[in-house]
Order: sequence, then C-alpha cells, then structure tokens
Amino acid sequence: MDAFTSLAFSIYSNKGVFALLLGSGISRASGIPTGWEVMSDLVTKIAAVEGHDCGSDPVEWFRVNKKSEPDYSKLLHAVAKTSAERQQLLKSYFEPTEDERSAGLKIPSAAHKAIARLVQSGYIRVILTTNFDRLIEKALDEIGISPTVISTDDQILGSLPLVHSKVTLIKIHGDYLDTRIRNTESELNSYEKTWDSLLDRIFDEYGLIVSGWSGDWDLALRSAIERCSSRRFTTFWAVRSALSERSEILAVHRRAQIIQCKDADAFFSAIEEKVRSLDELKAPHPLSVKIAIATVKRYLVDSTAKIRLYDLVFEETTKLLNQIRDPAFQASSGRLPHEELVRRTEKYKSLSDLLLSIVVTGVYWGESMHNQFWVSAIQRIAERDSTNGQDYLVRLKYYPVLLLMYGAGISAVASGNSASLVATLTEVKILRNYSTEVALCSVVYPMAVIQKDYGQMMPGLENRYTPTNDILHGVLREYFREYLPRDMDYDRAFDRFEYYLGMIHADLNQKSRGGNILWGPVGRFAWKEEDGEPEERISMIVDREINEMGAEWFLIKAGLFGGSLERVRSSKAGYDALLQSLNWY
Repeated sequence: MDAFTSLAFSIYSNKGVFALLLGSGISRASGIPTGWEVMSDLVTKIAAVEGHDCGSDPVEWFRVNKKSEPDYSKLLHAVAKTSAERQQLLKSYFEPTEDERSAGLKIPSAAHKAIARLVQSGYIRVILTTNFDRLIEKALDEIGISPTVISTDDQILGSLPLVHSKVTLIKIHGDYLDTRIRNTESELNSYEKTWDSLLDRIFDEYGLIVSGWSGDWDLALRSAIERCSSRRFTTFWAVRSALSERSEILAVHRRAQIIQCKDADAFFSAIEEKVRSLDELKAPHPLSVKIAIATVKRYLVDSTAKIRLYDLVFEETTKLLNQIRDPAFQASSGRLPHEELVRRTEKYKSLSDLLLSIVVTGVYWGESMHNQFWVSAIQRIAERDSTNGQDYLVRLKYYPVLLLMYGAGISAVASGNSASLVATLTEVKILRNYSTEVALCSVVYPMAVIQKDYGQMMPGLENRYTPTNDILHGVLREYFREYLPRDMDYDRAFDRFEYYLGMIHADLNQKSRGGNILWGPVGRFAWKEEDGEPEERISMIVDREINEMGAEWFLIKAGLFGGSLERVRSSKAGYDALLQSLNWY
C-alpha cells in the first residue's frame, strides 16, 4: 500500500487522532505573504520614506544601516503609531480587496476547504500552523464551525482541553492582528514554557500530517518535534520536492512517511475525497447488526418495551434517511451507467444493512400491533428528496425502499405473518405523478427501480431475464439464513412474495394488455418455471390456497381485491395469462 492510501485509511480508522502541521506553503497559493515577506516589505517602506533604496535584500540593508536585526513588532510600530493604523496596514497584506477576491486571492483555497470538511466530519480536531492569516478560520466559518483559537500564552492557559473541543487551531507564531507574532530568527529559536508544554503533549499524543512547512527556519518548533521520542501514531509529510537536509533529519527522527504531491490543494482535496469514499462505503460492524437483532427480539416479547422498539426503529430510519439524502447520491454522474449502478447499489445496501436486519427480524417475530413500526420506517424511506436528474439514477433512489419492501415481504411470507405482508405492500403510500397517492407496490418493483436493459449491464447479469430480481435474491439471502436455512425454502418464500406482488399490482392498476391479460411485475419465478423449475409452479400453489380457503383467503380477508373471491380469481387469471404470454429470449 502506498503512503497516500495508507494515510487515507489511517485518518478514516483513527478519527481525531491526527493533528495537522501547516506551514506557509498551504497559504501561498492564496496569495498570502509569509511573515518574512511582510517584514521585508515594511523595511522597504521605511527605507523609501527615508529616501533610500534597499535593493533586492531589504533585511540585509536594515542590518547594515540600522546596526540591528529587523524586529517585526518594532517595525510595525515605526510605520503605524496607533492600534487602528496597524490593523489597517496589516489587513492590506492578509485581507483581500474586491479585485483580489474576484481573482481568487487571499480567500480560502481548495486545501483550506478540504481541511474544513475533514474537521466537520470529525476526522481532524487539532491544527497547528505557523501562518498568521485567518484562512483556516474563514473556511471553518463558511460551514458553521467556530474553532478554539490559541495564538498567545494566556489563550493556552484559558483554553478547553483538546479532547473537549470540536477543533483547536493553534497559531504557533501568532495572528497577524497581534503585534506579538514570532517572525525574527531570535523569536523562532525558543518558545515560552507554556508553548513547549502544549507542543510536547500534542507531538506525543497525536499522529502528524505535515504540509507546506519546510522546517528550515523554525528552530524551536523543530526542537519540540525532536524532543518527542514516542511513536504512537505515524507521521506523514507531504512534499513537492526533496526535503532539505534539516527536514530530512527530522523526518528520519519521526520515521515519517513521505508523500509526493503537486501542492497543498491537490494533497488535501485528494485525502478528503479518499476518506469520504471510505466513509460512504462503510457498513455497520457485524456485532452492531447482531446486537440490533437481539434487541428487537427482546423488545418484541416485552410488553413494556413498545416505546423503546419505536425509538430504535425511528432512530435507525432517520439515520438511513439522512445518509441516502447526502449529495453523494444526487441523480447525476459522469461515470458509465454500469459502473455507477454497481457502486450505488452496493452503497445503498451497505447503508441499509442495519435497518433492513431490524425490519426482517421484526416482521418475522412480530405481531399485528407492531406493523405500524415497519410501515412507518418504509414510508419514510420511500419519500424521495428529488426527482430531477438522470432517469436511471432518479429511479435508483427507490433501491433502499425496494430492499426494505422485499425484506419485509419475504419475512412475512416465511413466518405466515399475512398482516405484515398486506401492510407492507398496500399501507405504505407513495405519490404517483406528484399528486395521486397509491400503494407502494403500485410504483416500486424491481423493473421500475432498475430497468431490464440497465440491470443487464451489471456483471454476471448480461443474459438474465429479470436482472434486478436476481440482484435482490442474492443480496437478501443472508438476512434469512437464520429463518430459512435451506436454499429451497428461501427460494419458495421469495417466489411466493413476488407472485403476490405481481397479482396485487395487477389488480390495483387494472391495466390490460388486451383481452384478459392484466399487467403486473414479473418475478424471477417466471423464467425459472420456463426452464422447468420448480416441480410445482407458484401459480398452482396459490391456486390451491385460494381453492382451500375460499373467501377466507388472507388477501381477501385483508380487504384486497375488493374482498371478492370472484375478483381474486379474475385478477389471478389475468396475471397468469401475462406469464403464459411471455416470450423469453
């Protein structure tokens, strides 16, 4: 694994453990001058006022003519006498004019914004910087985060412990609006004890990500890093070219992983993208799923736990709803459709895992009084956030609810929980054409979510008649391993659910393809039966159920098919005619 990938995994796996050490290189792309450049410019201004030309080396001119080292604070006081005048002078170096803002200068860069997003997600909580500017603060403020800022001794003493702050920004050399900033060689050679103590703790307790810092001039900072002998977490050092001799010594001391990159913008943007990708693909820990299943089982048999069961289902539904409404699932993509379908179906399944496990368990072991929990959960997930975009991705937004509908439906068939089956297919309502509210099964079914020609683009499904149904059959198998350990029993429950779905859809929609043929979604059982499997057709099994139960058949008792046995038989005949008319090729 290369160092860049290793860094992304380290940040993702160790949330809040890595501190950033940022130097002037991260702000240089934004047009922010270094402290040395500000001081040189102040010397140039002083020389000009005195009628001198200091040439190409203002600092050396000052040494020769003033017989001393230039001091940032004294220079500032010399050219601006009042506090207000000094602030206005410094703003010209660090705050953008309208023209500079229009040109993208002196505003947060891609690197600052990527860092802010990593902070927002909780991956970065400590930022060390030698820069005087406020670009990090601005980037954080843009996304509603107010950092704890430490730039002076008294702020160290009065600050929250690092572990209690959302993010702590430590400006080691000060802030540009405070004239006590460290800038000269003597100021950079040593720090006060309070600063040394703070830095010692950070370098001992945190991993380190270095960017834009050369390490050549900051003797006291180098010394602080060298004092730390522990190696709790890795140091990663991003560089554009080879390290200097001093930096190389420091990198060896920290056993740093060196990462070559174009610049800070490219480095942090790529890191943020990689970490976000890992976060999007995350699945609940298996133990979390097992605990949730055990919790649901316990609540179902405890008459006093109804509210706790509701809270559990509501919380997990809310979590999934927030995740699938993330901008990452917007209905547009530059990827090829087959690549995007594979990527999104896997992500949707991963995110739905915990709630799907809860619903399957709840329906299997629950009673009629619990149906409201599963119906409410599926209802909330069925409410899409957007209908704009590429059609196949707009349709795919229904994939999580399709998983839940199938999971609940198959579980109801397997357990004989007919009330849950009916509730899942008909009590969950959804808008058709933005206005008419209809039963879920009238709108959501496999071919409506992933059309056949798109489903056949996915690996291994090129020649399948019902590719989306086959995806669901494979994905859902493990959720029923406890209840239906034999594959043939799982297949039979899956097929029966799909047959009921097709029948009910056909009856509710009453759309005829001509003659007595009613249209309803076709399940994978149809092509299996065409190939001679299973021994007894699902339609024959359902026929036997209806003949044996008559008007007492569970779907009639539930009020479907208008409560009419005659209508059941008519609708079934029309759906069977559809199945017999299929021309598989």
